[in-house]
Amino acid sequence: MESKTARLTVLIDPAKKKAFETLCRQQDLTPSQVVRQLIRDYLSQHGTQYPGAAHNPRVDS
Repeated sequence: MESKTARLTVLIDPAKKKAFETLCRQQDLTPSQVVRQLIRDYLSQHGTQYPGAAHNPRVDS
């Protein structure tokens, strides 16, 4: 996991939230793990590069 984190607030309806949390629990994953993977996949699908991505060279800050 990344060494630094930032908070992302997402508003969804309660029924979807409950279903999502239930599915995550059934798969022994946290909702945060799933959302992070969805974001990585979305960035990859659109060819968006960012520091720390496995396919990118490390960018010095």
